[in-house]
Amino acid sequence: MRRPKAAWETYVEVTLTNADGATCKPRKQSLTETAYASVREQILMGGLRPGAEFSELELAERLAMSKTPVREALGRMVAEGLIEAFPRRGYRVTPVTVKDINDLFAIRAMAEGTAAAMAALNLGADDLDHLDMLANARYEPSEGPTIHSFVKTNGQFHMAIARGSTNPRLVAMISTLLDECARLFYLGARSRDVNPETNDDHRHIVRVLRLRDSEKARAAMVEHSEHTRQGVLKALISSDVSNLSI
Repeated sequence: MRRPKAAWETYVEVTLTNADGATCKPRKQSLTETAYASVREQILMGGLRPGAEFSELELAERLAMSKTPVREALGRMVAEGLIEAFPRRGYRVTPVTVKDINDLFAIRAMAEGTAAAMAALNLGADDLDHLDMLANARYEPSEGPTIHSFVKTNGQFHMAIARGSTNPRLVAMISTLLDECARLFYLGARSRDVNPETNDDHRHIVRVLRLRDSEKARAAMVEHSEHTRQGVLKALISSDVSNLSI
């Protein structure tokens, strides 16, 4: 008897978004792109949890595709570090480790601190007003759709500051880092209310950006990154769904 489909396995048609949560224009996708977008979205949103195992054939059947596009999509995600491949056994969603989290946020602090320092000299009044609006985003921990909206808005806040650096390479780096952090946010936000600390930090960052003081902006962003790292660790350690490894 074939087992019933899990939620993540039936999630084929997805709305693609970029790192700051903006919806991309609909376009024709190859089967490889469709498989990649579907599984990647589920990994980032926590539908396919860290440590979860699956086979290429199983995934192909659930996505109603041949094995070739699924194999290509999985190979891409292996290269990105989202999943791990095991010969003759299948695939596993890469577990979350404390070292991974610490390493990731160390790089984020450096990259986003630099971006904030540069943005302090470049962002206009309208840009800062928009950041003020984004800084007030909230969610309900028990409601998935509001968590999704919150994570998107958080990404928009950080990417708006990154773009204020006017450095395309730095923007691309931060976009990648935010993508890697997304699944941590989804996993953590379900287990604790991060509204107060996130709102307070974001509002403080905007206030400092308005001062046009690069070093204060850098310090505020680095401090926020550290607060987030500590909060993510606390949330994941207390969560029963994160499969956090040491």
